[in-house]
Amino acid sequence: MTRIEAVQDRGAIDRTPGSPPPLSVAMSVYNGERFLAEAIDSIRAQTFGEFEFLILDDGSTDGTAAIIQAYAAKDSRIRPIIRENRGLVSSLNQLLAEARAPIVARMDADDIAHPDRFAKQMQFLADRPDHGVIGSWSRDMSEDGGPYVTMGYDHPVTHEEFLHNIRHGGPLLCHPAVMYRRDIVLQQGGYHAAFRHCEDLDLWLRLASVTKMANLPERLIRYRHYAGQVSKRHATEQQIGAAIAYEAWRMRDAGKADPTADATSLPPIDALDAFFGETGVSARVRAAVTHGILHSPVALRDEGFEIMLDHVRSGGCRKGLWRTVARLAKLGEPGRALRLSSTLATALATS
Repeated sequence: MTRIEAVQDRGAIDRTPGSPPPLSVAMSVYNGERFLAEAIDSIRAQTFGEFEFLILDDGSTDGTAAIIQAYAAKDSRIRPIIRENRGLVSSLNQLLAEARAPIVARMDADDIAHPDRFAKQMQFLADRPDHGVIGSWSRDMSEDGGPYVTMGYDHPVTHEEFLHNIRHGGPLLCHPAVMYRRDIVLQQGGYHAAFRHCEDLDLWLRLASVTKMANLPERLIRYRHYAGQVSKRHATEQQIGAAIAYEAWRMRDAGKADPTADATSLPPIDALDAFFGETGVSARVRAAVTHGILHSPVALRDEGFEIMLDHVRSGGCRKGLWRTVARLAKLGEPGRALRLSSTLATALATS
């Protein structure tokens, strides 16, 4: 029986007092009282129980802090961090800094982990020292925990598939399902503040060149979809950041300097050619954002729509955009539907 198997059989095992645990669980929460208890319970129910559980309340104004403190009072593995709001990137980096274990498992306050998640991921990393990151497939659920159907694809299983998806498009990792080696992440500078709302993607792209990454082909987390989550509320900013992160990866892959490495914020799209020192970056980012927001009601109503119009005016690919005209009308945005159809018609006439 391996050490991991022994832990799985016994739950938490005894350690020398004061010695670091083998695993730190990192969760940042902001106004998460609605789903928080369910998420915490799923971590406490892990068959691998030898961990510390860092839960950081990022200045919540609801009952989040009280929930965290109540759980900490009955489970000594929970280390509450209660402070003012600083944002997710700052919180993730603080959790990394305060984690005492060599391996860190991410978890979000609105998802549910399968009981065997930690045991299986810890065993994977123990068996494969050349891998620094291991995720898993996820099972989507609705706001109330029921079935949720998406058009997405499962995450890549091997490092080779991971690299293929970087080069050709496709999912990489589900952030709350990830477990990684802390030292490798710290060596790469942790999460970069410039990539707010897509800080995880930027990190995966940086890590891909220094360690192997994979996903277990098992659905070890239930991922919740609801209107208030970050990916819904900040769809345009997320798409812009993701597109720039891929441009930064392309520069590094070509052996060129990455201008985002020390950036604390990202420049406007129109300034990207100068920022990267290369013609065509702005156009590629506009194209990526345009096709990334086609099905996002929030993005079609915010600045994402203007980016879409600029993309069309500059001669970008118009595939799928006539259907977006109909989608805008259905969303109750007849003015925007008219503007897009007019811009598409003008582009068609001059092409």
